[in-house]
Amino acid sequence: MTNATNSTRQTILDTAQLIVSRKGFSAVGLNEILQAADVPKGSFYHYFHSKDAFGVVLLDTYFDQYLKGMEQLFQQPGLPWAARLMRYWHTWIDNQTGCTDAGKCLAVKLGAEVSDLSEPMRLSLQRGTTRTIALLAEALQHGIQDGSLAVQQHPESLARRLYALWLGTSVMSKITRTSAPFDEALLLTRQLLGCPEPADATPTETIDRGTGK
Repeated sequence: MTNATNSTRQTILDTAQLIVSRKGFSAVGLNEILQAADVPKGSFYHYFHSKDAFGVVLLDTYFDQYLKGMEQLFQQPGLPWAARLMRYWHTWIDNQTGCTDAGKCLAVKLGAEVSDLSEPMRLSLQRGTTRTIALLAEALQHGIQDGSLAVQQHPESLARRLYALWLGTSVMSKITRTSAPFDEALLLTRQLLGCPEPADATPTETIDRGTGK
């Protein structure tokens, strides 16, 4: 793939992520994406075989970028792992409650919508969330080892539980249009982690997904 082709393809993906984060997948037409990306309408199938295949690439690319952002956040030097994990949850809140669509999580936005409509996209979501949970479990294990976390559950089990908690919390925040569900999720997360109050006192950062956030 040439540099020009790769650049055009990435432009389509970056533009689509912003639109899909706001409107969902089914409600967005290809013409809308291509017009916003300033790409000729007839060129879409040069880069993607179908809208379904495009959705898989969109999700795979999103999770690749998301996980890079998680790794960068967790690699912050000089912080106990409890503080790094609480920073991650605060970043999640910032992304979900921000004024722009750039930081919105596609797992939250598309999980329920496309899982019943597209098996390939469901599998992409499963791959991405599995990788996210594995990285959380690794961070939890580091926290146990450095003594900043006091957890009773196996790291992998706890990581799955926490990720499910925060996915559900994001949906409830959309339903209620308040931040109250996130306040409750933070409290429960601290309890599950045995995390002292000062651990979340560090400034939060937005996870960069390569879309100008």
